[in-house]
Amino acid sequence: MATEKVFPMTEAGKEKLEQELEFLKTVKRKEVVERIKIARSFGDLSENSEYDSAKEEQAFVEGRITTIENMIRNAKIIKDDEMNADIVTLGKTVTFVELPDGDEETYTIVGSAEADPFEGKISNDSPIAKSLLGHKVGQEVTVQTPGGEMKVRLVSIN
Repeated sequence: MATEKVFPMTEAGKEKLEQELEFLKTVKRKEVVERIKIARSFGDLSENSEYDSAKEEQAFVEGRITTIENMIRNAKIIKDDEMNADIVTLGKTVTFVELPDGDEETYTIVGSAEADPFEGKISNDSPIAKSLLGHKVGQEVTVQTPGGEMKVRLVSIN
């Protein structure tokens, strides 16, 4: 049997997934079932786009429920006491400056389940995070990105 993938995440990330799962199971699932019921009342299912759409949404919701349940079941919670305060690790917020004279950027490194670049949370599997992990404030790091190499200097780790 294949080993299941472990999903490293913060406690807050796990709680967010649990809330989404609860919403999907208690609210969204019922809404979709109601949509299907209404669409069935329109008659011939072979030409019923409302029914097809509702069934597609149902498949998506059920797939998402399964995915979240798997992520929660295989979650590895990253605790603050497991982290070295002055080294970039999962769960840390890192600020760096692009060299020679770029802008300052700040990201929190999280597990892939929590990643949300729009909120400044990048996956530990991303090129930037992979390059920064294990480094300290003041160090210069070369980051391999799809657009080429980028040199950065770590400014702070929280």
